[in-house]
Amino acid sequence: MSDASSRTDSLVPTADIVILGAGVMGASIAFHLAKRKVGKIVVVDRGHVGQGGSGRSSALIRMHYSYPPEVQLALLSLRMFENWPDAVGGEGDFRKTGFVRIVHPGEGERLKQNVEMQRKLGARVSLVDRAELKELEPDWNVDEVEFAAYEPDSGYGDGAGVAHDFLARARDLGVVYLSKTQSSLRIEAGHVRGISTSQGDMSAPVVVAATGPWTRPLFQKVGLDLPIETEYHQVAILKNAPGMKGGGCACIDSVTATYFRSDAHDKFLVGDFYGARGADPDNFPQRAADHELEEMIERACRRVPKLENAEVIRGVTGVYDMTPDSRPLLGEIPGVSGLYVCAGFSGMGFKISPAVGLVMSELLLDGRGKAVDISSFSAGRFAEGKPIQAEFEYKDD
Repeated sequence: MSDASSRTDSLVPTADIVILGAGVMGASIAFHLAKRKVGKIVVVDRGHVGQGGSGRSSALIRMHYSYPPEVQLALLSLRMFENWPDAVGGEGDFRKTGFVRIVHPGEGERLKQNVEMQRKLGARVSLVDRAELKELEPDWNVDEVEFAAYEPDSGYGDGAGVAHDFLARARDLGVVYLSKTQSSLRIEAGHVRGISTSQGDMSAPVVVAATGPWTRPLFQKVGLDLPIETEYHQVAILKNAPGMKGGGCACIDSVTATYFRSDAHDKFLVGDFYGARGADPDNFPQRAADHELEEMIERACRRVPKLENAEVIRGVTGVYDMTPDSRPLLGEIPGVSGLYVCAGFSGMGFKISPAVGLVMSELLLDGRGKAVDISSFSAGRFAEGKPIQAEFEYKDD
């Protein structure tokens, strides 16, 4: 991992582009912009690189989405994860374990349609029946599963490591980084003018807020209200029970409303689909509640019975930034020239962060996302009555 978080630069009075937030999104945007040598880029973070949601991410990497642009973003990102040393620099930490998607019994046809769509877009995914899934994962109870989607190329990564690597390479290319710096937006006459910070003001014609669960209060201070709510989540890390297969597939399982993956070869991670809304990203429980972890693990045990004998090592807590359609806000804020948002990822940001940084850089420099059309993720879509709904959406998408 780089030392991008161990040193910081001094405030500069002017910049061409300011990026607020040094998580996977902000760091990725900075990296892709810096590659195009666009002028002075400054990344400002209230803490340290990867210290927010990125460092607490379960970091699944998968192609399975019901909305085609998300599949395209995931595919682009996968290529970068697979070629990290050449694409970004640093060793990377992508573990290719495979990934399985299990849906509710009544949604099998939607699963088939989505797999077909993903294949047409270039994803290496197939439908596997119960017997094939049992052969793939002998520890799983799959008696009620007619078929599932299987991606051999997917797995998981490391959120903090990805943010560090992106920022380190961006800094090598001249990006300025300010850590432990509180900031607020400066807007005049329908244009962003820069930011005010705890170190002083900085003028800039373009500001990008990649601020995760801190986004709504940041915008509310200047009279703008974005439809982003916070949601508290807990994850359990367990030690594999005796006889458990290590390093198996990651899985999103609608039947148990859990997701899970291996954690190296001797541990197992279990997460929940849902959490309590309204969490304060600056003041949420740092210790997971034992009884809530137990309930979540009990549900996961219906799929992986051997977890009943697995020891809980620790819990991890975090806060998602949720939108009404559970998809991000990407683009310029209506009515404020030069002010952009890249937030609201609803728990799925890590896996598409390499591509999101690319398309956001294209949006800023070329006027549109060229690698993937991201116009449907516009910041004003809810005010326009245009929430995203996929053709074959699952009820827990």
